[in-house]
Amino acid sequence: MAHPDRDPDSASGTWPARQAPKARALTELDARICRCRACPRLVEWREEAARTKRRAFADWDYWARPVPGFGPPDAAVAIVGLAPAAHGANRTGRMFTGDRSGDFLYAALYALGLASQPTATHRGHGLELHGVRITAPVHCAPPANRPTPGERDTCRPWLARELTLLRPTVRSVVALGAFGWQAALPALAAAGWQVPRPRPVFAHGARTELRAADGGAPLGLFGCYHVSQQNTFTGRLTPDMLCEVLRGAAEAAGLPVSGTD
Repeated sequence: MAHPDRDPDSASGTWPARQAPKARALTELDARICRCRACPRLVEWREEAARTKRRAFADWDYWARPVPGFGPPDAAVAIVGLAPAAHGANRTGRMFTGDRSGDFLYAALYALGLASQPTATHRGHGLELHGVRITAPVHCAPPANRPTPGERDTCRPWLARELTLLRPTVRSVVALGAFGWQAALPALAAAGWQVPRPRPVFAHGARTELRAADGGAPLGLFGCYHVSQQNTFTGRLTPDMLCEVLRGAAEAAGLPVSGTD
């Protein structure tokens, strides 16, 4: 018997491209994302991680599905990461929870008044984001935290639709790392913003403005080093550096930020 949450057609590589445009609200989009099985390697890996587990999480019932975006549907700032961690969001079911990268990110958001608390360990932990939505270009945990270009492209319709649904309110996007930056550009173009030619290059602190193709409000695109332990443990990305980028994106989007006049 088929699993009740699994549509047999969801294993098709065309599932995201066919299903994403049908979503009329973010809640509907999230539900469709959670049913996706379009990338066999990622499905196998996320479910294997849930079976083997880490010793520290032996008593956890892993989420082991695609992880949807997190944050209000009227967010003014969108943060685009890379992909869920096998024993982080793949375990908790919420973007950037359950690992050191998430601790680093949520502490910065809290310090700026953009999150209700500095930590989050699971979906029901009570964390709320204020004017910010967090998502990723790849919604399943990849082996070695490295999605393939094909997996990124297969997953792109979800991000493009999410950004389209956020268009009435979103005014800034923060891309965490070069992967997030490069994945965000075609999704932003598909969502209705004009990406300059040549395409803007990723750098920490990079900032570019994208005009809306329909003459609507422009969008600020901000680059920031990813909050991976490789960057935060070595000091390549410090809390002050992250807060500086997030503050700039929030202020550009018109969000009130703690610590400013």
